[in-house]
Amino acid sequence: MLLKLNAIIIYSLVAFFLSLMLYPLYINLLRKLKAGKQIREDTVTGEDASIFKALHQHKAWTPTMGWWLILFVVLALVWLSILIQKMWRTNHSLLARQETYILLFAFFSMWILWLIDDYLNIKWSWRVKGLTAKIKFVWMFGFSAFITYWFYVKLGIDFFNLRPLAGEVDFGIFYVIITFFLTVWIVNAINITDWLDWLVWWLMLIILMVLWIITFISQWYLATTIIGIVLWSTLAFLWFNINPAHIFMWDSWALWYWWLIAALVYLLNIRFGIMIPFILMFGLFWLEIGSSFFQIMRKKIFKRKLFTVAPFHHALEHAGKAEHTIVMKMRVIQWILAIVALMWILYQIQI
Repeated sequence: MLLKLNAIIIYSLVAFFLSLMLYPLYINLLRKLKAGKQIREDTVTGEDASIFKALHQHKAWTPTMGWWLILFVVLALVWLSILIQKMWRTNHSLLARQETYILLFAFFSMWILWLIDDYLNIKWSWRVKGLTAKIKFVWMFGFSAFITYWFYVKLGIDFFNLRPLAGEVDFGIFYVIITFFLTVWIVNAINITDWLDWLVWWLMLIILMVLWIITFISQWYLATTIIGIVLWSTLAFLWFNINPAHIFMWDSWALWYWWLIAALVYLLNIRFGIMIPFILMFGLFWLEIGSSFFQIMRKKIFKRKLFTVAPFHHALEHAGKAEHTIVMKMRVIQWILAIVALMWILYQIQI
């Protein structure tokens, strides 16, 4: 186990320092290419996003496409592990069917969408900067359906482990429906919890840290290594994303990040029953998407807003709360939720 832990730490630190060295060069390249972020002008329902623009106009033209460097680092270290395996004949590379295939597929499957979305945002080719919400939804539905297919058909899973309220509860074909909509719902929850420097990234990293610990306890060491590479290269990104940010990710990052986490959650839930603790740990994201959902429904039905602006963190911002204050307090809440969820999961593993 000690050797496995050493390898995980080495890969994670290499990912961090490699990213830390490359980001300044990458940011300068993006500035020369004028690959800057443009501010959304329309809401999802089609109205002018005047309040949103007023709150975030100062972030216009900040370099975007920050996820490309994370993608490069993960790919480089996976290929490095394959090279090490062949040269020194080690037992495993980071490319393994049982542990990392589904994770790496979830991570790399979105690159075409990212490329198109970032290009259109930079060029401002359409009225809605980047890909339209409808196209993203189609893509999102397709890959959510694939993940559902993989677990239901390939792995033969049709149950949720709902400890401690219940054990394995068979849902049959309804497993497909629940998994599909849960994946789509949470992707959107992550995506809308953005636009405050550090906010969504710290919330996601805290969740990823919990899953990092659980996969290590599960002795899924290769999966733990992949998570460590993603986590630590993302920490390097955050070094340059401190307010005022020098680089952003852009919208489509939420898709690959959640699909990576979704694959982990569904796999770990089969063994340990972490679904209910995970729902608790995701509490702030439920608040965010809930505020947006009810805002849209009220505007559609009653032609009136429920909040001045949604989601919830933008409402706080519009009410006069400083950006760094909102981020810090939500991070504290996320740590509390994560610690409670982790203790809950560890207790369930013991029993």
